[in-house]
Amino acid sequence: MSTDRYRIQFDGRIVDGFSPEQVKSNVQALFRVSEERAARLFDGTSRNLKKDLTLDQANQYRDRLLKAGAAVVVQPMDTPPAAAPAESAQPQEPEKPRYATSLSELAVEPVEGEEETAAPNEPAPNQAAAAMTAADEGAQTPPTGPARFEAKPVGSTPIQRPVRKTVDPEDFRDTEFRFTGQGGEYFGIWIVNILLTMVTFGIYSAWATVRNNQYFYGNTQLDGASFQYLADPITILKGRLIAFFAFILYALVANLVPGAAIIMGIGFMFAIPWIVIRSLRFRAINSAYRNVRFDFEASYADALMVMVVWPFLNLLTLLLLTPFSVLKTHRFMGNGFRYGTSRFSFDSTNGEYYAFFGKGLLMAIAFGIGGIVAFTLINPALAFVVIMAGYLAVFGYFMAGLTNLFLNNLTLRDHSLHSHLSPKQMLWIYASNSALVVLTLGLFTPWAKVRMARYRAACTEMTVAGDLDGFIAAEDRRTSALGQELGDAFDVGITAF
Repeated sequence: MSTDRYRIQFDGRIVDGFSPEQVKSNVQALFRVSEERAARLFDGTSRNLKKDLTLDQANQYRDRLLKAGAAVVVQPMDTPPAAAPAESAQPQEPEKPRYATSLSELAVEPVEGEEETAAPNEPAPNQAAAAMTAADEGAQTPPTGPARFEAKPVGSTPIQRPVRKTVDPEDFRDTEFRFTGQGGEYFGIWIVNILLTMVTFGIYSAWATVRNNQYFYGNTQLDGASFQYLADPITILKGRLIAFFAFILYALVANLVPGAAIIMGIGFMFAIPWIVIRSLRFRAINSAYRNVRFDFEASYADALMVMVVWPFLNLLTLLLLTPFSVLKTHRFMGNGFRYGTSRFSFDSTNGEYYAFFGKGLLMAIAFGIGGIVAFTLINPALAFVVIMAGYLAVFGYFMAGLTNLFLNNLTLRDHSLHSHLSPKQMLWIYASNSALVVLTLGLFTPWAKVRMARYRAACTEMTVAGDLDGFIAAEDRRTSALGQELGDAFDVGITAF
């Protein structure tokens, strides 16, 4: 079985028989993106619409896009130069890929027993056919199309492959997340957790953690099914006790032997990647959906780069690497999570992250200049108002935008996630929640948590290709809570947003 990987390339050219307006409309419907984002695909820039595909997958993506009128080609991820013949004295350059401009030029044949169902100028597929984010945003494209072909260079003889089942276009659907919890209902759990934790001098906190997570997981639904939190409180308690005594030991050594404390601190820095991986794996493997557990797998080297190396280099470059460092963190987490035996995939670009952070920086600069002008020319009080407004605007922009940026580039096999949190709405909920928590001396906290969870769920959806029942549960594994609790004890951890 071939291990070669392929990519789909597109430079804005269209198939003969289609008009530019028709193809743009088809691509917009196929990608489910705005007209502006779809138009960017036709600016003449050569893009990878999808990378790291098997040959079957590449054929399916290509066929669907060709039927929409987009002249795409399949290319190997690594195309080595062709070796020169032994008898030739002159070196030969490898043949450059060329883009087909008509369906007939592709020189492909249907798999035996199947028929091509689309004419060259067939109109766009049903708008509910697929949900793909724009290629320059790096999201996964669901493979569709009734016929599968073998990708070969133009003019070569195709090789037939076994038929692979694909999802019917009409089976693609958008399914929203829903949070059904109520503030009053959660208040009972919240207040009992606090009281029992105080009475037991913190021992009950492990059970409180499990009860809280079980409530929020159990009230979060996708496609009619709820999530599950399966951790054992005893396991969490053991991890917390070990972490607590480790912290006490570190504090004693730091006070009694300062030199040894420095060595321990350096050692702890290199232990952070291990702690982070253990923490993420514990939380993932104790989370489930439809009785299939999640998991997290990553190497120590990758975690070291994300938690230590990139942040250090970011400081050396005066924070110029912040977008790149955040992208690396998102990629580390997105590509590390599993659902059963299926791997999540995160695919984005440096340009997308630098554009996002650049916009936030421009917002901060604009409000800063406005504050300076107000302070020097009008009134210091007005300057304070402008600065505070700027802080809140930038805060809301990043709070909502980082979530959208991460989830919109995350896919699970043929299924893709989408988030459309509004910075204004996120800021309003956060600010009003904070004010009400202060005014009620903390008693509004359960309603605040439920309110935010409900909004986040309402703004998140998954484009489901077929159904969610085809995942195979991975081998049942258990992992210690020590990593998670060490992370809590020493205030280290990692989040995507």
